[in-house]
Amino acid sequence: MDELLAGLKAIAETTRIRILFILSHGELNVSELTYILGQSQPRVSRHLKLMAEAGLLSRNKEGNWVLFRLRGEGLGGALARALVDMLPGRDAVLSGDLSRLEEVRRQREEKAQAYFSANAEHWSSLRSLHVDEASVELAMGELATARSFETLVDLGTGTGRVLELFGPRAQNLHGIDSSREMLAIARANLEKHGFRHAQLRQADIFALPLADSMADLVTIHQVLHFLDEPQRALLEARRILKPDGKLLVVDFAPHDLDELREHHAHRRLGISAEQMTAWLARAGLQLSRHMVLDPPWLKSRKGLTVSLWLAEPRNPARHPSTARKETVQ
Repeated sequence: MDELLAGLKAIAETTRIRILFILSHGELNVSELTYILGQSQPRVSRHLKLMAEAGLLSRNKEGNWVLFRLRGEGLGGALARALVDMLPGRDAVLSGDLSRLEEVRRQREEKAQAYFSANAEHWSSLRSLHVDEASVELAMGELATARSFETLVDLGTGTGRVLELFGPRAQNLHGIDSSREMLAIARANLEKHGFRHAQLRQADIFALPLADSMADLVTIHQVLHFLDEPQRALLEARRILKPDGKLLVVDFAPHDLDELREHHAHRRLGISAEQMTAWLARAGLQLSRHMVLDPPWLKSRKGLTVSLWLAEPRNPARHPSTARKETVQ
């Protein structure tokens, strides 16, 4: 009862109701909320502080930003969502807030696209070396056979494409990346597709801000070759996996394109099936399927083979040698 009363007291103010309405459309930082509400930053910050303390909002630090969203769990989160559902759809003040929110989103997308354009040349040159992304995504969808997931976590989410791919099949989406610029692109992309159930966090892949055994599916798409210690990332992925969860890893098979170290910051030139199997075993996981996508034929140089590995928490009754390897032409 005390928690409920605290929540009711914390929302008994017009601006705070407006804040709940705005945040029901996605997470925002203080500066963005200040612009939408047309109020001073100290005043908005105080409203946010009181509502967060009452359990109505969640706050997450991302570099110099603090991002707020409606709390997803607990009595405070349920109260916040219930109040938003009762708000009138044609209220003039809320309509104005929504218009300014769309302007904030437009500005986000412009900044994200500017960053993407500045770096697109490198990404395009890399994509030309391996099978097209549509084929990779089709294979990912085939390996992740479940029709729906409660919770999906994408590690090294980048532009958020994997979240877009599986978004319609998951109730909760979590994207983790160390790059604030890439997260800005991901936010713009996900908002454009209406994925309000996505949460993006700037965090260390080796120390995830996520609870144990919370994910039905964890994806790591073209990330491990950037890491000094891929084994540690797999250990963290195993920690957050449910006992019946799945891990889907996509990366390059071993290659000799040393230029990728210089121009694309690759730490390792691909990952062999033997190395991946060993890493998975040490992380308490076992390989269930291994799919190989052959590269396009190139006149001037060798292309990159893309490998996909599907793993699950180890079952003592099943031997790793039962994993199936499939080559797709």
